This record gives sequence, C-alpha cells and structure tokens, in this order.
Amino acid sequence: MGKLTTHVLDTAHGCPGAGIQVELYAIGPNERTLLKSTTTNDDGRCSEPLLDAAALQPGKYELVFHAGDYYAARGVDLPSPRFLDRITLAFGIADPTQNYHVPLVMTPWSYSTYRGS
Repeated sequence: MGKLTTHVLDTAHGCPGAGIQVELYAIGPNERTLLKSTTTNDDGRCSEPLLDAAALQPGKYELVFHAGDYYAARGVDLPSPRFLDRITLAFGIADPTQNYHVPLVMTPWSYSTYRGS
C-alpha cells in the first residue's frame, strides 16, 4: 500500500519549515472532512504519514498549511491582512498503491508544489 507525506521548505530563510500546522481534508461532493491535524517537525516533515495503508483511498484532498502563523512567529513583518495566510493545496489520489509526497516550497509571498514519491 502507498502513503501520503508532505515536507515544507522555507526558501525565504533557507531552512525547513519547522512548527507549521498542517491540516488534511477529504473533499466529497457536498462536504469537506478534516482527517488529520499535525505540526511539522524540525526537518519540516510530519513525523508519520498523513495517510497510509487502508486509510489511503482514491479521491480528492486538500492540505492546508498555516504559513502566515509560521512567518509571524519568525518575526517577519507581514501586512494585514496577510498576503499568504493559509496555503491550500488541492490534489487527487488516483492509485492508493503508490506513494504521494506533496511538498510545499514557500516564502511569505509565493509558494510551489509538485508530486514527489
């Protein structure tokens, strides 16, 4: 069986995004269900997969990263309202036997993602 993981890199400071709250939602036709809420470790990763084994199912998902709170805690002078506060990545899982690694590369002004393995 596959697994879902994530990793946050703070390219504004050249370091892992440690201590960022991450939420995982399953997206259904009429609802958005919180599956997991966790915080990244010192390496910017979650200590365990967000989903694995039988919990990893085909479907639509969202990862929400609390980037604004992270940068505010680092003392970055952010406007009000914040340009990027919560970064939401919407993605799909087609084959639950594969690994889905969804990293986030971010600054207070931009972000990027890709599918890793």
